[in-house]
Amino acid sequence: MGGSRSLQVVAVVAAVVVVAGVVFAYFQRPNNTDSGQSGTDSGMRCGTTVCQVIIGKSVGKDLVELLGGTGGGRIRVTGETGPFIFEMTIAESGAAVNGDSLQCSDGTVSVCLVRGEHAGDWHGEVLIRRDGTWSRAQAGYLANAGFLGLHDVNEDGTGDVVASQLACDGQCKNAYVQVYSVLGPDIGCTTTAPSREQLVGWPVPVPKMSQLRPCADS
Repeated sequence: MGGSRSLQVVAVVAAVVVVAGVVFAYFQRPNNTDSGQSGTDSGMRCGTTVCQVIIGKSVGKDLVELLGGTGGGRIRVTGETGPFIFEMTIAESGAAVNGDSLQCSDGTVSVCLVRGEHAGDWHGEVLIRRDGTWSRAQAGYLANAGFLGLHDVNEDGTGDVVASQLACDGQCKNAYVQVYSVLGPDIGCTTTAPSREQLVGWPVPVPKMSQLRPCADS
């Protein structure tokens, strides 16, 4: 009987040690802040392979992550507003997605731009959070002069898409900057410069509202 009781005591102590280890590991986890660490998500496929976490950004109390695989990708949102998963259309079109592909701005209307390069052009898509839910902006974005980014140009608290474009239907080196509102029509365009390198602020050519005019004249 004494030997049996000793074995029971050893088993209980071992179980307590295991539980303590699990609790310690739980509280040592990093918070859901910006992350560029790669990892596997075994429950989802991106194209023909298992999804890999490429980059994540905190947007308020949500975490937005880009997941990639061979021939496809997904955008996953977890957190306060609940889980959302979107197909990553730029990955399906062949754009390269990496740790620099995600830009987000938090606000009353939050915006995330997903961007990637393919054949010299920058392709982009946008997710918008408002009224407690995430949705995809209907428009896709294309920049053929080397820059695509997210900046609040009109200072209304919501990020705008900024793209550098080649003039002359791409048949010359002249370039200008085009600014899109994710909530409505184009905000405007800059005047044309002799080359993209001569755009104000290059390589991050973010114009002021005073530098924009209707895009039809660009």
